[in-house]
Amino acid sequence: MLVAAAALLLGGGGLAAVATTALAGSSDSQPAAGHQHTVLASTISCPDVGIRLRQVPHSAQLQVSKSLATLDRQVHDAYHRMMEGSGSTVLTQLKQQRQRTISTMITAIARDAKRPSYLWKMSGCTMKPADEGAGTGGFDSTKSTRDGWYQGQQPQPQDGGQQQSQQPGQDGGQQQSQDPGQQQGQNGGQQQGRPGGPSPDDFVDITAVQPNAGDPPFAAPRGGNATTGTFTTECGRNEEGHFNPDNVIVTPGVSNGAHHTHDYVGNKTTDAFSNNDSLAASDTTCTNGDQSTYYWPVLRKLDGNAEQKPGAAQDANVGSVITPATVTLTYRGSQAGQVQAMPRFLRIITGDAKAFTNGTKNANASWSCTGFEDRQLKDKYPLCPNGSQVVRTFAFQNCWDGRDIDSGNHRDHVTFSDRNGNCPNNFRPIPQLVERITYDVPQGNSFAVDSFPEQLHKPVTDHGDFINVMSDDLMNKAVSCINSGRECR
Repeated sequence: MLVAAAALLLGGGGLAAVATTALAGSSDSQPAAGHQHTVLASTISCPDVGIRLRQVPHSAQLQVSKSLATLDRQVHDAYHRMMEGSGSTVLTQLKQQRQRTISTMITAIARDAKRPSYLWKMSGCTMKPADEGAGTGGFDSTKSTRDGWYQGQQPQPQDGGQQQSQQPGQDGGQQQSQDPGQQQGQNGGQQQGRPGGPSPDDFVDITAVQPNAGDPPFAAPRGGNATTGTFTTECGRNEEGHFNPDNVIVTPGVSNGAHHTHDYVGNKTTDAFSNNDSLAASDTTCTNGDQSTYYWPVLRKLDGNAEQKPGAAQDANVGSVITPATVTLTYRGSQAGQVQAMPRFLRIITGDAKAFTNGTKNANASWSCTGFEDRQLKDKYPLCPNGSQVVRTFAFQNCWDGRDIDSGNHRDHVTFSDRNGNCPNNFRPIPQLVERITYDVPQGNSFAVDSFPEQLHKPVTDHGDFINVMSDDLMNKAVSCINSGRECR
């Protein structure tokens, strides 16, 4: 039985309700009897400085990278102080730390570019209820998102940003679980989850979800002007065990810049210190010589196993890493016509690792089950029937600005087409990378994606990263296959 004693933590800008729990009994996924946990009803929400960056001169790139990693570490440390029961000074101290770090970043950028004074306004943080939807624009992924889904458009906010996922037999969408490892909840009451997330309410039975996605997300575009070919690159399932907690796109030159562990396939040497030359010189796991870098957060069993993989227990990402059952990397065409080659070393991020606190503007998570891929979930983990695998799908941006292989916030140089395949003005269509990853997971709500600690392992934070390192000849082959309607490997 779960015994909860609630306390209030004053956080200098909001209230965090803290529940101390004692669990009777134990299992592989539960603490020993009587072990005390702090289960936060709130987390820390800070403005995302990185997403606001526009121009970062080369001279400032390393300092900006270090500063962004420092900001993440400051939030990480403040979150853990809050978990340990620190009081009213948590947010005040965090703001002071962020002010100093942002000042360093502004000074570095201002040496060779316009001074980004607007960043000063981003030092303060607040508390966010852990059971609230993602940002102020939360959405319910159990409802229909059929129109435009497979092009990467996001569903519109519903119910004022509150998530209301009601399964049959639930009362008002609230779940209360007497055992955090059990799948089924009971009517009424405040749901309880594992320390640091996820909560039982982050899961939904896929069979209770209405079809909302039309065709599976990896289907080729259709229509009279569509380019219907595909190019598939086979790079394995990370059988080699290429893991690290780095993010060479967002925080190059900084170890553990992601604060969660990434799975890698393709380029064998990718880490925080990779550059274009090292990527081009690397061997690859891809059978066709594709040296591109493909990576995403690992999925873990919530079995309490503190695997000593980089970026694991020290960042509240605990549990056995699940090796994918399959990884399929497919490039497809456009509904509007022919696509053009990607430039070598183009960097693309899809989804948002901080979508729970940032809001869903850049969120692009897609969860489903084999046999049910016409039902796509954006902010819930799927509970799959026996014999069905969990599916993660990443559909990357398919329009490029024609100039830059990256941008200050790592997003402005690429975007999604509209539902008809048309790119915005001055953008051109490129092959769309679609990653489909399947897993054999334990039954019940016993798995989660790695995340920044304060993001509480929410499924909406899922994301994928990609650096195109194909040779020009291989990229031209892919484009030719796509534009001529062929299926190539």
